[in-house]
Amino acid sequence: MNVSTVMPPDRGPPFPNRADETSFTIARRLKVPIWVFDIDHSRIAFANESACKLWNADNEEGLRARNLGVDMSMTVAKRLRQYQTDFRVSDATFTELWTLYPNGVPKSVMVIYRGFVLPDGRMGMQCEAMAEAEDQPHNLRSAEALLHTDVLITLFSKAGPPLYLNPAARNAFGVQVKSLAALFVDLRDFDTLLEQLDFLGEHRLVTKVRLATAERWFDLSAKACSDAATGQPAILLTAIDVTELKEARDAARHLADRDQLTDLHNRAYLQNHLSKLASHYADRQSAIIFFDVDRFKAINDRYGHEAGDAVLQQIALRTRAILRPDDLAVRLGGDEFVVLLDDISGLADVEQRVARLHKAVSQPVVQDNTIINVATSVGVAVFSSSAIDFTEVLREADIALYASKRAGRNRVTFYTGEMGVAAKVREDMEFELRRAIQRGEFELYYQPRLDIASGRIVAVEGLARWRHPSRGIIMPGVFIPICEETGLIEELGRLVLEIGCMQAIEWHKAGIDINVSLNVSPRQFGGLTLLNTLSTFAALPDFPKGKVELEITESVLIGDHASISESLRQITAMGYRIAIDDFGTGYSNLSFISHFPLTYLKIDRSFIQQLPESGPIIRLILTLAQQIGATVVAEGVETIEQLDWLTRHNCDQAQGYLITPPLPLDALSAFLKSTPRWSVSV
Repeated sequence: MNVSTVMPPDRGPPFPNRADETSFTIARRLKVPIWVFDIDHSRIAFANESACKLWNADNEEGLRARNLGVDMSMTVAKRLRQYQTDFRVSDATFTELWTLYPNGVPKSVMVIYRGFVLPDGRMGMQCEAMAEAEDQPHNLRSAEALLHTDVLITLFSKAGPPLYLNPAARNAFGVQVKSLAALFVDLRDFDTLLEQLDFLGEHRLVTKVRLATAERWFDLSAKACSDAATGQPAILLTAIDVTELKEARDAARHLADRDQLTDLHNRAYLQNHLSKLASHYADRQSAIIFFDVDRFKAINDRYGHEAGDAVLQQIALRTRAILRPDDLAVRLGGDEFVVLLDDISGLADVEQRVARLHKAVSQPVVQDNTIINVATSVGVAVFSSSAIDFTEVLREADIALYASKRAGRNRVTFYTGEMGVAAKVREDMEFELRRAIQRGEFELYYQPRLDIASGRIVAVEGLARWRHPSRGIIMPGVFIPICEETGLIEELGRLVLEIGCMQAIEWHKAGIDINVSLNVSPRQFGGLTLLNTLSTFAALPDFPKGKVELEITESVLIGDHASISESLRQITAMGYRIAIDDFGTGYSNLSFISHFPLTYLKIDRSFIQQLPESGPIIRLILTLAQQIGATVVAEGVETIEQLDWLTRHNCDQAQGYLITPPLPLDALSAFLKSTPRWSVSV
């Protein structure tokens, strides 16, 4: 045997004693090997002469001295304990083929086992060898395998009671097994098993099984058969414990279906879920809710990504807390979430539930004693019918979400057919924009900038115009928002830089002393290719260093100030100048302005239009610019009164319709060559 049991140091209690000797006189004279086994001490307590011969012992005393637990396997030890328990519970008798190992030599015999109470009250085992088994290796090895295997093998009568349990099954199920059905935690699996046995004669399934001490998952294989002893219908059941494997697979499936940050379901799960739902949605109404966090990038930039993650986790918790059990919450990625409301009772119901959800996810989040204000935009699409296209429903909810964004954010919008028409127009526009960028259908109009003190035109701002093949000139207000939403703004921005830089080179070669100002979007500034693009243009022959200005908004300055400052210094080292556009309307911290290499501050037109009431703000900007050595440009100057005020307060430059609106290149050339009240040095 491979595994030894723990034995006491002595040879066990002496047995039989003098008082018991008479009761064993007949047993000693029998030719059938009979012995009594002390299960607790793994020793033979009594053996007749035939038993001594079977065990290859010279006499009873020598046999009793043997410690049979030294090489006893754990399987055999467990089997003997099962016998001992059965003997205590009932007057059980077992007949089994056992392989004994007297002095290490295998000997297979058929043995009858009965309980035997030892003199000290412990339960032992009386063993009666019927006959040695035929020396058939296959049969012997089969019996050993059945004894030692960890696979649970049982035979149940079809009526219910167990007919046979191998040692592993007895150890797992205990002695209280009443029927096959009693093993099943889920009786629906048992019913299915019986149905399949009647229909096919066999069935295999993975189900949770009730053991003596726990409930575990087993791979069950059942076959209809007959009891070899009675011929009655029976069920042979083989069970393999797969608990660890199933739990590992469940964990892997959970990870595959879940978003790791929020533990909500993920995009992949949503797609699979929706593809299976059509049959479940017949004749009832449901809703898809699409929402995201307004200005989430600003939260990350201002408070850090850890705080941004905390916001998303809190939104997930609040979403789950307010939903019903049958509803589904999904994080698509980033700050985008989808909720499926299952089986709503009408529009009023969904409006009320969406309002509660919007209120819950738009509450402030506290992170490290910092209160982070959270706002969300929501789009809702209501649908019914089993024939619904869920991809289309998601698209409708997405369209409604962006309608909320365009309407001012932090609101709920329900999808309408009109939105779908508008979205189709935008999709067509996006397609045309991509083609227009590839075909180079964009050009720059230039708006001159006046140096107030000298009256000269010293710079022009290049503004993109789309020359559509059939619709003529299309203004930026139509295509810029679409470019920003779709990411085309980076491609368009590169095209604008190319046109503007090439024009600056041409003017420089012609001896025209004028600056060219070009806009760079926040997305373009944060992209990976801007520095390479600028470096390429700056390396061109005759590039006028110091004559090309790049206009960025204050939002670009929010975030990692050291990194932003380094990027700006690399740009200025190439020969570009930096201007802050729409200054005074953003979120930049004025104390950090001096850290950046800024050449121009362009006052937002809204302040100019409010003169003279906005005078104190403009004077503050003029003072700040003087402190950091920047030139101030007033945008949106439309009246002589506005220009006079700026002149009196020593504003450097002015730009607006009073001077001239944006002009195409040929009209600009004519304007620069003319001699109106503003003149230009050429």
